[in-house]
Amino acid sequence: MWLVIALILGFGLAALIAWMRSKGVKMAWYEWLIGIAGLLLVLFALQNFVEVRNEFNPGAANKFLMFVGLPGLVLMVIAWQLTARRQKKA
Repeated sequence: MWLVIALILGFGLAALIAWMRSKGVKMAWYEWLIGIAGLLLVLFALQNFVEVRNEFNPGAANKFLMFVGLPGLVLMVIAWQLTARRQKKA
């Protein structure tokens, strides 16, 4: 499962970079850092969600997904909005 996720992430990142170069979108280093931190949190939450769910503890799995996965999504949206607003200004 994680090999497939790694392949999807690799192709997705390559497609994102190619799209950004074709559109002339530039991201600052801190936007990359915020986005990657958010992505890592989401992946960590998904991995733990699957494993805890397999141990027949759905309550803990759902809480972990909410308390770790949701902040990861928020960080990724913040990185996207920072980039979009800076591009709109320019």
